[in-house]
Amino acid sequence: MSLPVLYIGNRRFSSWSLRAWLVLQKSGIEFETRLVPLNEGETRSAISEISPGGTVPALHTADGVIWDSLAICEWAAERKPDLWPAQDMLRARARAAVSSMHAGFLSLREHCPMDLCREGVYKDLDDVTQMDIAVMQALWHDVMTPAGEFMFGEWSIADAFFTPVASRFRSYAVELHSEAQSYCDTLLSEKDYLDWHSKAQLEDYTNPYENPL
Repeated sequence: MSLPVLYIGNRRFSSWSLRAWLVLQKSGIEFETRLVPLNEGETRSAISEISPGGTVPALHTADGVIWDSLAICEWAAERKPDLWPAQDMLRARARAAVSSMHAGFLSLREHCPMDLCREGVYKDLDDVTQMDIAVMQALWHDVMTPAGEFMFGEWSIADAFFTPVASRFRSYAVELHSEAQSYCDTLLSEKDYLDWHSKAQLEDYTNPYENPL
């Protein structure tokens, strides 16, 4: 039986691809990874052939295609339930935090797109983006459990969803509260993230990132 195939965008830029890949990697489910280069002449047609939603990531399984990052994560969690916290309320709060990230923080996404080849280069950010950053830190403070380094103690899908945010804060030299900075440092020192980051440095891709996927 063939393995599931995760189609991703460039590791340097595709934050949604990173989220899905981290979850599959942590799940222990065997899968293949295939790259679809972004912002090239054939990108849209290539993605349309593999993704009904016209976006990456897209996971091809024996039963069909899943083309949304959160849906891919839920598919993995149905097979590996420990990707979410075991305790009912923590699991509910983790899902709420992930939903906030999945649907919100639009100004932060627009003005600080993920770029894993950008290291600590300050950018002057407008008030709306600064508010997103403040709300993000408040969210982390409100939901962070005392036990463990991760948001809900053990690593979970919630941590996958906020890893690209941590990379943005580092890339744009965003000053954070100590608690938020410690959490970001933890996420960015994870072995799987470091593997993704090192591969991002090797990609031959220099066009400006205009349309985050």
